[in-house]
Amino acid sequence: MDGLERAKELLRVGACTCSLVKGERELTSRERGVLPLLRLIDSGEDFSGAFAADKVVGRAAAFLYILIGVSELYASVISEPALNVLRDGGVRVSFSKLVPAIRNRAGTGFCPMETATRALTSAREAERVIRKTLRELNS
Repeated sequence: MDGLERAKELLRVGACTCSLVKGERELTSRERGVLPLLRLIDSGEDFSGAFAADKVVGRAAAFLYILIGVSELYASVISEPALNVLRDGGVRVSFSKLVPAIRNRAGTGFCPMETATRALTSAREAERVIRKTLRELNS
């Protein structure tokens, strides 16, 4: 089984929100949103070239996956802006459902992370904005 298929299997059977596979190293998370990706970036662990699978990928997560350095990503649901960010960043992408944008959890509007990163083109700038937005949402 190749890395992407293993990441997809972990997502499917592990009741997790995202998974990454690099060689023998496998990482899964049950946290929602961008938190698991920020934690991985903060860990300093090298996942460049990894394969990833995620339940929901919006523009913010797409920028973080680029910073992590994944080579290929499967998303159960992905937004059109996220797909463009990943393709522009050289990440191979497959998905089950493509949507115009990620909705917030209440279904009343757009995801705040999708909105916060809407006009950005730099992954590093997006990371800064994502962290700032999270602080504001949690205060």
